[in-house]
Amino acid sequence: MKIDTQTYQARRERLMQSLPENSVVVVRTGELATRNNDCEYEFRPHSSFFYLTGFPEPSAYAIIHGDGEMTLVTLPKDPEREQWDGFRFGSEGAIANFGANEAAPLEELDAVAFSALDGAEHVVYLFNDDVLREKIAGWRDAIAARVRVGAMAPTSFIDLAPQVAEMRLRKDAEEIAIMEAAAQISVEAHKQAMRAVRPGMNEYQLEAELNYVFMKSGARQPAYNNIVASGSNACVLHYIKNDEEIQAGDLILIDAGAELGCYAADITRTFPATGKFSEPQAALYQVVLDAYHAGMKELNVGTPYEACHNAAVRTLTQGLVAHGLLTGDVDFLIESKAYRDFYMHNTGHWLGLDVHDCGAYKIAGESRLLEEGMVLTIEPGLYVSADNESVDAKWRGIGIRIEDDVLIRADGPYVLTHGLPKEIADIEAFMAESR
Repeated sequence: MKIDTQTYQARRERLMQSLPENSVVVVRTGELATRNNDCEYEFRPHSSFFYLTGFPEPSAYAIIHGDGEMTLVTLPKDPEREQWDGFRFGSEGAIANFGANEAAPLEELDAVAFSALDGAEHVVYLFNDDVLREKIAGWRDAIAARVRVGAMAPTSFIDLAPQVAEMRLRKDAEEIAIMEAAAQISVEAHKQAMRAVRPGMNEYQLEAELNYVFMKSGARQPAYNNIVASGSNACVLHYIKNDEEIQAGDLILIDAGAELGCYAADITRTFPATGKFSEPQAALYQVVLDAYHAGMKELNVGTPYEACHNAAVRTLTQGLVAHGLLTGDVDFLIESKAYRDFYMHNTGHWLGLDVHDCGAYKIAGESRLLEEGMVLTIEPGLYVSADNESVDAKWRGIGIRIEDDVLIRADGPYVLTHGLPKEIADIEAFMAESR
């Protein structure tokens, strides 16, 4: 699934309209990263570069100016290197396939940059890009040194991050279609894991089921490191070792999503290795599920972003009190954040080209209001450490999270990850079918 070249052009036009006159944007895609010795990881372009260009190759720079005109500076065509490393688009391909107005080989980057920045007042780039910051400083100094022959160096530097983050936060129809496709691939992968799990398996064997479905469905890689956590490993939020044996009484927490066209899905499900929840597991699972439903009710246009989290926290805290894991007044426990012994993260995040996507959560110090086209996760959880001696032993080592991807629409929230069981009875029935 690909986004039309005209969509990228329209994004560049909107970006330039949001910036001061006489601005030039410079953004780069990044370099190949070494895995070990002379082996490299598969390249994945920087998300904001890709959002503005659609160009997939490493070592490329985009210079955007005027009404959105773009010059792409890329690795040149090189039959010898392409024999070893694969096809390159080169300058002609950059113009023909990606809507560049002009293109140049990488060895001409300095000359192209000097020409673009000479006479520009504002240079706009990602301030957290140390490599580009150094290059821009060098270009600016070189232009300033030519002032006696009429050169004019930029005098202002603007961080690109806020502008592009606001654009990326609101998804268009093409992005939504890709994200739903990634979500549905991920749904099928989670279903396969539920079908395949058996006590005695290793966590990485269950992970293999996920990756098989991802790749056979067209998602070349996961959007982030898969979490396949059995038993008390589920209490480790970013558990990625995935190398322990699954025991008969374990809950399995899988947090995994496919990446498709550089867009991420992000799903978590928790289910029993044997297909049947124990009584303590079911009790805490239901608390998390109730928190999920309470939060979902707040995912509407015009509602503050934090309302979902606040609703989930209240439901989780009430459940912890009801089952004796916390004692006291619910309002006081929330205010004092006593619940954080069992729930230490927020109830969601923006989702898009990055699994933890860009975009401000507050505007002028206040929780921003949800808008149509935003995509976010909802992911309440409870984590009772195996070492927590303040609670009854039956609760210890239970980790639970339920997560879906949600598109904000005018008619209410739309779950992109639809079709994946999360009610206790539905999970048990689905798993029974595979046995």
